[in-house]
Amino acid sequence: RRNMEKWYLMTVVVLIGLTVRWTVSLNSYSGAGKPPMFGDYEAQRHWQEITFNLPVKQWYFNSSDNNLQYWGLDYPPLTAYHSLLCAYVAKLINPDWIALHTSRGYESQAHKLFMRTTVLIADLLIYIPAVVLYCVCLKEISTKKKIANALCILLYPGLILIDYGHFQNIYNSVSLGFALWGVIGVSCDWDLLGSLTFCLAINYKQMELYHSLPFFCFLLGKCFKKGLKGKGFVLLIKLVCTVVASFILCWLPFFPEREQFLQVLRRLFPVDRGLFEACFLSFLLQGDSVVQWSLMDKVANIWCSFSVFLKIKDILPRHIQIIISFCFTFMSLLPACIKLTLQPSPKRFKFTLVSCALSFFLFSFQVHEKSILLVSLPVCLVLSEIPFMSTWFLLVSTFSMLPLLLKDELLMPSVVTMMAFFIACATLFSIFEKTSEKELQLKSFSISVRKYIPCFTFLPRIIQHLFLISVITMILLTLITITLDPPQKLPDLFSVLVCFVSCLNFLFFLVYFNIIIMWDSKSGRNQKKIN
Repeated sequence: RRNMEKWYLMTVVVLIGLTVRWTVSLNSYSGAGKPPMFGDYEAQRHWQEITFNLPVKQWYFNSSDNNLQYWGLDYPPLTAYHSLLCAYVAKLINPDWIALHTSRGYESQAHKLFMRTTVLIADLLIYIPAVVLYCVCLKEISTKKKIANALCILLYPGLILIDYGHFQNIYNSVSLGFALWGVIGVSCDWDLLGSLTFCLAINYKQMELYHSLPFFCFLLGKCFKKGLKGKGFVLLIKLVCTVVASFILCWLPFFPEREQFLQVLRRLFPVDRGLFEACFLSFLLQGDSVVQWSLMDKVANIWCSFSVFLKIKDILPRHIQIIISFCFTFMSLLPACIKLTLQPSPKRFKFTLVSCALSFFLFSFQVHEKSILLVSLPVCLVLSEIPFMSTWFLLVSTFSMLPLLLKDELLMPSVVTMMAFFIACATLFSIFEKTSEKELQLKSFSISVRKYIPCFTFLPRIIQHLFLISVITMILLTLITITLDPPQKLPDLFSVLVCFVSCLNFLFFLVYFNIIIMWDSKSGRNQKKIN
């Protein structure tokens, strides 16, 4: 009876999540009625047009039928296959939706309904089942907490607003869903299944490489633990075969010709676009005055946020930018990855996923503002362990995309979904009651610091004050952005402030999550001493 009640409540949670998603989908989307390029919605429709009407070998090449400057396909093969599948369905409903050339910029209520439905079906098939299974498999928490965890994850506003509001030119729920299936697999010792599904995630969206090092280190650590002269070596061989086979199957149509394979890689990793995606900052000086500066898309990472003070893109050649970006990224994630390899555990694996994804977002080359969703997924997975900090991070991650959401006229859905998410987390997890050193998972760190600074007992209070400052700042910036006009000479001032404030928050979280990872192994010994 109790089991039936659990599944009944989980069904209600899923229905709530679906209702919120569909309600958001009734709003505007990226590039609605804005020719000639329209937006990400048109990109997804255009990919269906290209994959349906052109042979595979032409999908990634520039031609008279496939102008790569007009939303050229720049995601891995699984995305292209998914677009082709959707195109076949679109052809049955209305061939005009995917007609070569003549369908450009096609917009109608029927087509919008079709596109929104494809996202919902992908969610139902891949992402939502993974969330439900993950929450059901959580150990050492009550059924009530499992239900609460599932509800809060499914109500996370960032993913809902991007997939169902903005309509990014790729289905985030598919890649994140495959990645979550991978997390479940390797955490439950279904290592081959986990490796396979994570390879599918990478072959659907190359930015899933943000999560690749934790997967690699966790599985390698498992092999070391089993012994590389015995079961560990067998597991390693099986994992290698699984990864190689999955990549071969996904890329098979592109292997016959070397140039075709290389062209796909060039499309997936366009280093010519620069250090950060479409974020261009320029100052024009005439005499003693600043004439105007223009910033297009804003990314809340180090390079874009601090380009206001130091224009690295203009000062350093591109190859030096790549080297600097690589060094910062590698050094920031190295300690956590080494720790995970030497001491593999499911808990440390989840926290390392957060740390590595955040390092990639903050320091790596070519970052989109929507890539913060790759950090948000693993943060959702530790929501039940550190509810206060996870809720805070997930609110900031959604706020960091505010300029994009405002551009798509998604202010009201953003405010409502963020408030609903915050109320759900605050109510179900009592987050304001869970700010002690132990519940923030900072006890072992604080004990280590108190060996040198005995009075170091104020860390929870500092974090509470920082949370309050962060929330007030986000609210004020939102109000200022929607009510005031920026100075004429600084038209993107408010967007830059959103970007800068979000980046400072993310830097703080990077330090916090790394502290948890690096001091985790000491918690057991410290607890024994306390007892």
